[in-house]
Amino acid sequence: MMEKMTTDFACDCFANGIDCSQVVFGYAAEKLGFDADTARKIAAAFGGGMWHGETCGCVVGALMAIGLKYGPCEKGDAETKQNMLAKKQEFEEKFAAKSGGLICKKMLGYDLSEPEEMAKIMEENLLMTKCPQFACNACDILDEILD
Repeated sequence: MMEKMTTDFACDCFANGIDCSQVVFGYAAEKLGFDADTARKIAAAFGGGMWHGETCGCVVGALMAIGLKYGPCEKGDAETKQNMLAKKQEFEEKFAAKSGGLICKKMLGYDLSEPEEMAKIMEENLLMTKCPQFACNACDILDEILD
């Protein structure tokens, strides 16, 4: 089990087709005793702001982990739900402060769902420079929240 997410590990994942949501949820799930491979499969469709440049996949992966640990599963469990929502809000506030927001296209400065803007992302190598740091930010915050 990985003790701390590194930009090198995240870059290697990205270079080999593992997306941001998968990196973050896989990392956190393993710490929660959940199979990392299954976690990456669950998170597979959420990278790149669900490929629309919307909510960053690192955020989505982290929220899946928060739900896995703190989410309610029984009807009427308002107390557990409120605790989970507080953890969600704490994560979002800390991540936005460290990463410059929660929305992929705003964080990257380009909309990856637009081919010409995706070309700029690739030209500027943002998936290997900015995105690994976003994954590390998410995992660092999760290390605090999931304790």
